[in-house]
Amino acid sequence: MSVDKGSFGAGELAKRAGVSTDTLRHYERKGVLTRPPRSANGYRQYSPSALDRVQLVRRALAVGFTLDELAKVLRVRDQGGAPCAEVRALASAKLSEVETRLRDLTDLRNELRTMLTDWDKRLSQRGQGERAHLLESLGAGNQREAWNHRRVSDVHLTKREKKGSSK
Repeated sequence: MSVDKGSFGAGELAKRAGVSTDTLRHYERKGVLTRPPRSANGYRQYSPSALDRVQLVRRALAVGFTLDELAKVLRVRDQGGAPCAEVRALASAKLSEVETRLRDLTDLRNELRTMLTDWDKRLSQRGQGERAHLLESLGAGNQREAWNHRRVSDVHLTKREKKGSSK
């Protein structure tokens, strides 16, 4: 419930913004949300613009900005500056990080495909009740490093790797 007309208590702001009151306090400590004035009984009184600010912070966090980055650019903006170029550069760096993670995930997916192909072969070649040593194959020699650098089409083990894995 609002403490004064046009202002929100911490609980109401948190509810409207979909965050906890602890999150609001954290945002204040980090500098992305201005510390609000307090009522006579000590309760925080947030202005209506605080809801917009919290929503802006949540959207920015969702696309990869950090609270520290936001604090820096919002401080400049709140002082009348225009940190648009910096925001653009930060977003560009976020995109680059996402692209790197996507490449890493693609490599991992390919590694897992290769591993499963190898494991299927091991399972088909084992005798009844015989162990295939699947987990042990994860640390066998340089196999993991080799998988990290192989292409999907290059899934065959070299003669040396085959000899090492049959022991």
